[in-house]
Amino acid sequence: MANTQMKPAAALLLFLNFCMYVIVLGIGAWSMNRAIDYGFIIGPGFKLPAHFSPINFPMGNAATGFFVTFAMLAGVVGVASAIAGINHIRSWNASSLSSAASIAGVAWTFTLLAIFACKEIELEIRNARLRTMEAFLIILTVTQLVYIAAIHGGA
Repeated sequence: MANTQMKPAAALLLFLNFCMYVIVLGIGAWSMNRAIDYGFIIGPGFKLPAHFSPINFPMGNAATGFFVTFAMLAGVVGVASAIAGINHIRSWNASSLSSAASIAGVAWTFTLLAIFACKEIELEIRNARLRTMEAFLIILTVTQLVYIAAIHGGA
C-alpha cells in the first residue's frame, strides 16, 4: 500500500468513530442499568403483567429495548473495529487491510441495524440520553462508511 495520502484521514475517522462508539456504549449501559433497576419486579409473590416483554424499558416505547440492545452490540463491534483499525493504520499494508475492512463492515452493519431499530425518533416525549444515542448512531452510520472508503482508498 504505497498510497499513504488517505492515512491521516483514516486515522482521524478512526479516532472519531472510537470516541463515538465508546459514548454509545456508555449511554447504552446507562439505559440497560435503568431498565434493570426500574423495570418489572418479578418475585415469588408477583404475577407477570399482561404485556410483559423481557426487553422492557421504563423510558421510550416498545422499540426502545431493541434499539438499546442493537446499539450496544454496534458499540462493542465498533470498538473492536477501532482496535483492528489501529493495527492497520500502524502498519498500513495490504495484509492488515482485510481484517480492518471486514470488522469495519460488520460494525457498520450493526450500526445500520440499530438505526433501523430506533422507531422512537417519532416520539415527542423521550429521554435526552436516548436522543443523544440516536444522534450519535446516525452520525456513526455515515462516518463508519466514510472510514471504510478511506481505508480502501489507500489500497
